[in-house]
Amino acid sequence: MLPGAQCRGFCEDRDMILDIQEIKEYLPQRYPFLLVDRVLEMELGKSILACKNVTVNEPFFVGHFPHQPIMPGVLIIEALAQAAGVLGFKSQEKKPADGYLYYFVGADEVRLRRPVVPGDQLMLQVDVISNRRGIYKFYAEATVDGHLVGSMKIICAERKVDVD
Repeated sequence: MLPGAQCRGFCEDRDMILDIQEIKEYLPQRYPFLLVDRVLEMELGKSILACKNVTVNEPFFVGHFPHQPIMPGVLIIEALAQAAGVLGFKSQEKKPADGYLYYFVGADEVRLRRPVVPGDQLMLQVDVISNRRGIYKFYAEATVDGHLVGSMKIICAERKVDVD
């Protein structure tokens, strides 16, 4: 984990490496599926610290669960995978607009430890384990207020695609 990776305040209180407009250059996802709000720290080819501000207005809270809203675990996994995608794209200086995508192809050792609720700030820490022939392996942790929410190993595959 990066030095200083524990968040002591909200994303807005931290220096920013990439804002949402820059993040959108490196990720093909868009609302309501773009789950990375800011990149706070990044060491190219090694690690990233990003955040997702979880608000009561998230569309998934309408059905999960209306009287006790909890962020679905699969979206925590997706948020970590998107942070990994930003790291991979930025490290290679490749973008979806150039015809590249990172496909999420697997997650191992997934552990979700506590719920994420409206008002939480989800911190996304991702470290590169390996990169061989366009197959990335990452170790990823999600925290809220310094408490571990989930951890996993993520596998992504870089692919060249046709650009319209």
